[in-house]
Amino acid sequence: MRKKARRNRIKLCEMVLICLILMTVAGCGKTPVSEKETAEIFAMDTIMDLTVYGESASELLTEARQLVQKYEGLFSVNTRTSDVAKLNQSAGRAVQVSPETYELIQKSIGITKETEGLFDISIYPLVRAWGFTKEEYRVPEPEELRCLLEKVDASKIQLGPDNKVTLAEGMEIDLGGIAKGYLSQKLTELFREGGAQAAVVSLGGNVQTFGKKPDGAPFIVGITDPSDGTSLLGTVQVGEKAVITSGSYQRYFERDGKVYHHIIDKRTGAPAQSDLTSITVIGGDGVTADSLATALFVMGKERAVQYAASHPEIQLVLVDTKSQIWTSEGIEMEENSES
Repeated sequence: MRKKARRNRIKLCEMVLICLILMTVAGCGKTPVSEKETAEIFAMDTIMDLTVYGESASELLTEARQLVQKYEGLFSVNTRTSDVAKLNQSAGRAVQVSPETYELIQKSIGITKETEGLFDISIYPLVRAWGFTKEEYRVPEPEELRCLLEKVDASKIQLGPDNKVTLAEGMEIDLGGIAKGYLSQKLTELFREGGAQAAVVSLGGNVQTFGKKPDGAPFIVGITDPSDGTSLLGTVQVGEKAVITSGSYQRYFERDGKVYHHIIDKRTGAPAQSDLTSITVIGGDGVTADSLATALFVMGKERAVQYAASHPEIQLVLVDTKSQIWTSEGIEMEENSES
């Protein structure tokens, strides 16, 4: 029987993945690079590891730190001065936000429509009710969930001119399901435009790569085994891609012999009754991959496979509740022989 999740276990898994990525970026070839710099940042409740190759690596990492701090200041639901906090306290009034926050909310609404509402940034009160925001876990009463569900509907968010956003009265949002994908995308763009030769951005379960390894080989990214949350299920080779994993093993608690995970289904207000334990989305855009990792998990295996078939811009690695692995065509995952 699984025990209550602890941060140190997740962090251990993240460090395993990070070490694997960084070792493979260095490669076995002898082609030199002018400079390699790394940085570790704690932000958005995540250990972020950045590695940049190129003569301007040090300067770019300084800019990257500033960018991370900027976005956390805009998007954090717990920072009183953030755009998100101001919106959540707006009581139905229009709030002028930064261009970045406006862009991210706009993208979120588009993905909500694309996924039939299964990705929804207004689900925050439900996540909080289950105690996942502060690790103060509880099982809400059905009546409480029913009342909260009445406030969950991202289609009611209004976007106006001059970066003004209006939430329905009583609505609260959280960009946590998409913000790290947005950040990884912006960081890789920063490194590319700054003249870096290559870079790896690892934000917990979110990895995004840019450029080529010194020996010209593709990047190798590890995928966590959801059965224990620490070992590697296997590895995939990717080019310049975002590789983002979401799973029921990442955050959960147990009450009276039942396990409750953090991926909430907005249709019920409860943890999604999915036949998946893990989903990895591989795509060229970090924002899309991040949000789809949540929505497709809620959809379940059959619908996720159907979605990928009609969206060739993404590829999937799925692990179901029977420990069966499914991969999109073109993905060759080298499984860990010890898993």
